[in-house]
Amino acid sequence: MLVRVGFSADPDDAFMFWGLASGTVDPRGFEFEPVIEDIQTLNEMALEGKLEVTAISLAAYPLVQDRYVLLPHGASMGAGYGPIVVARERLSLDELRREEIVIPGKLTTAYLVLKMALGGEFEARVLPFDRILPEVASGAARVGLLIHEGQLTYRDAGLEKCLDLGEWWLLETGLPLPLGINVARRDLGLDVLRELSAVLRESIDAALAHRHEALEYALAFGRGLDDDRGDRFVGMYVNELTRDYGEEGREAVRELLSRAEAAGAYEPPVRVEFVE
Repeated sequence: MLVRVGFSADPDDAFMFWGLASGTVDPRGFEFEPVIEDIQTLNEMALEGKLEVTAISLAAYPLVQDRYVLLPHGASMGAGYGPIVVARERLSLDELRREEIVIPGKLTTAYLVLKMALGGEFEARVLPFDRILPEVASGAARVGLLIHEGQLTYRDAGLEKCLDLGEWWLLETGLPLPLGINVARRDLGLDVLRELSAVLRESIDAALAHRHEALEYALAFGRGLDDDRGDRFVGMYVNELTRDYGEEGREAVRELLSRAEAAGAYEPPVRVEFVE
């Protein structure tokens, strides 16, 4: 059975796929085909149900919840760190509210949480995530919202951090910030979903058990990351909460989506359902 697996072109998603890409994990009769796109594109593809399994932003899940179900692993969560807002000089929250901010997509969790942190809508302009840092550094934009490796490389471009959304969320809730998630299409059926889930979990475990080899594969997706920062970045977003949400991770998902639902971001009810 062909299973197209969408993942974002960044090191943590690639690291998780290494077990399958390397042949280390038994695919159990599935033929896995990677589909590598930026996260906003994957979100848009999920709206149409194009892929059997895909990484998406948690913020996009309520929009596809009838078509997809959450896998109990593969999440990218930041415990006290997350997407950051940067500028060429440090700006206060009040100043940020008055600025146009370049964002990586309106379906991203980073955009959703930034609206929470700023207390509502703000002027936003969308660019692919890997173009935002140079856009701000060049002066073409004053403020940008960085995801992926930009969280570690922004100082190289002479930029200042104005706000860390993971830090803000932790102070607000005491919880890690769930950003990216993995989902599978419901029409595959429960038996297939369970088997797929097991194989994909084994791929994550294999990468953690063979960290050096998996990092070598993953760093091909890390723009501007040296080995040390690549290792640090993967460690930030591939951890025990990635292997399994646990109760803390599930609570974080419910808290973020319930706050967004209460703020009118989604048509209720939002249903948080996992492949068990």
